[in-house]
Parts: sequence; structure tokens; C-alpha cells
Amino acid sequence: MKITGAVLEEIGRPRPYASSTPITISDLDLTDPGPTEVLVKIEAAGLCHSDLSVVDGNRPRPVPMLLGHEAAGLVVSTGSEVTDLAVGERVTMAFLPRCGECDGCRTEGRLPCERGTAANTVGTLLHGTRHLTRDGEVVQHHLGVSGFATHAVVDRASLVPVGMDVPPEIAAVLGCAVLTGGGALLNAVQRGETESVMIVGLGGVGISALLCAIAENKGEVIAVDALPEKLELARSLGADAVYTPAEVAEQGIRASHTLECAGHPRAFETAFAATKPGGRTVTVGLPHPDAVSAVPPAVITGEARTIIGSYLGSAVPQRDIPTFADWWRSGRLPVEKLITRTIRLDQINDAMDALADGTAVRQVILFD
Repeated sequence: MKITGAVLEEIGRPRPYASSTPITISDLDLTDPGPTEVLVKIEAAGLCHSDLSVVDGNRPRPVPMLLGHEAAGLVVSTGSEVTDLAVGERVTMAFLPRCGECDGCRTEGRLPCERGTAANTVGTLLHGTRHLTRDGEVVQHHLGVSGFATHAVVDRASLVPVGMDVPPEIAAVLGCAVLTGGGALLNAVQRGETESVMIVGLGGVGISALLCAIAENKGEVIAVDALPEKLELARSLGADAVYTPAEVAEQGIRASHTLECAGHPRAFETAFAATKPGGRTVTVGLPHPDAVSAVPPAVITGEARTIIGSYLGSAVPQRDIPTFADWWRSGRLPVEKLITRTIRLDQINDAMDALADGTAVRQVILFD
């Protein structure tokens, strides 16, 4: 079938992206789903730093690539082996499918799926298939989703049904921002009833973690970011205290546990330094592969500290996304407060500039 999507043509073009236009809106051909796959009509797709990191070269991927990994839509048709999804059902997409068989999948979310990670790296779906071409040229899939398009074929393992009562824009951000930030809080931080948590970096993932920390209704929630407008947002959402990284260092602010969501080595160092003895420093950010942080081993030993890496919130999407959807239904998790603005697909280069500038938390593309 013919679809329209946002294709990254070249990695590393200079900013502003609105002028260099690394992403073009293209007509593509999408082939039918295979036995374990599903055709989805995309309703909404969120812009995430994981998209930007491909555009700017921090996370190189093969191009041309149809971007977008945080999306939701309606099931159009299913492969012969997919028997548990109905046509017309609303689904959220998770960017790391889990095969359910590898050593990673046996860790209940602590480690990524090995097969899913390998497929994401080379631009295929979980079982090695590709479904996108443009004028006969193969176009790569992005993280098993390629959600910046009118339609997508994805593996069943990448989909979680959420219910028609969950609006498309809410369903979309559940699949990455909320799953990564909130999942890391629940699955990796795992704080006690009276323990405090500090969240360093208030982008989409960080604000999601903040909202989930407030929803937990446990100890103090501290928010840290270098941008005053992000701190003001955190304060308005219910953070107990807000600080810049400089203030954290100067005032010796510490928390029982810290969660680093900025993807920058200095943010990780801020989070580590602010973790109390016996606490966990959890990092979900993905800096450039060459980035290096310095931490004193004597502190880790002497203060019985733990450093935890958390990819996709150490989550099992089929288990955790329904939990966050229920929190939203009950009013406990106001996910809509994440969304800075909604945009059209053809505004995507401008939206990437806003993301790089830090002036937007979550921008969501809405499709007709």
C-alpha cells in the first residue's frame, strides 16, 4: 500500500534543521504484514530524544530510515499467527520488542531482548523483515516501529492494547516517555515508602518520571534541570523542591535515590554525587557512545552505593503499559501535562529544532 512518512535522508546535517531539512516527507510503499506482524493506522506519534539522537549522529543508524518509535494507532489487519488483536483496536507501540526466549527476556525487563536489540540496530523488525521501499529503494525501520507515517507494519511483540478510552496522544507517550521514566522509577529505583527521589533532567522522560514519582505518593520528590522554565514546570506539577545542578552541588542537596534522565555525563555525575549512602543512582539517559563520566570508587564502596543502568525503564511493556494506562484513567497520572504541543507531520524538522533547544517536553504528531 502507499503511505506517507518522515524519512531521515542523512545523519549529521547542521542546525537549524528547519533549513538543512535532514527529514523529508515522502510517499513510500508498505508491504503486507507477515505471519507475526500487524498493520496499524497511526493516529499519534511523539518526538523523543532517541529520534533526535539519530538525526544529529549521536546514535547512528542506517539511512534512509523512516523515523518514529513512540506511537499509537488502530489495528487494520493482522498476520496469520496473530490471534489476540482485533481490527479497530487501539494499540501503543513499544520500541524494543521482546522475543520471550532469549537470556535478556528471562530477566523480567532488567536486560533488553537480544533479538530485538539486534533487529533495531540493523533497521529491521523483530524477525528480520523489512516492509518499506521508496522508488524501489529499501527504507530502514526505526526501532521496530517507524511511527512518523500514516501507517506502519510492526511485529505483534511491539504492540500493547490500551483500550479505546485512552486518547491517541496519551497512548503514544505511554510507549516511550512514560514507560522509560516511570518504568525506571518503579522497576529500578524501587524506593521505600518514605524515601526521597531526585530526578535529574526534565525532558519527556524526566517529566514522566516526576509525574510517576508524585503518583507514588511516597517520600520527597526533587527535580533538577539547568533550564528555569523546566524547573517552573516541575514545580507546577507538584515537585516538592526544584534546583539547578549548580545549586545541588553548592548546597549539598542529596536524596535517597537519584534518577538521571538527561543523557549527559555531567548529569550522571550530578545524580551520583547527590545520592545518599546506601542509595541507588539509576541512569536512563543515552549520551554519545564516547562520553565518559568520573565517579570515585571509594565512595561506591564506603557508602554502599549502587549504580544501575535502566534501558526502556527496565520494563516489560505488556506488563507495565497497562499499569500506567490505569493510573491515567484514575486521574493519578496526568500524562497530558507532558505534551507541549501537537503538530503536523510536515512540521517535523522545526520540531526537531525545538527538541534540541530544550524548549519542548513532548511534541506529538497527530494524523487524520
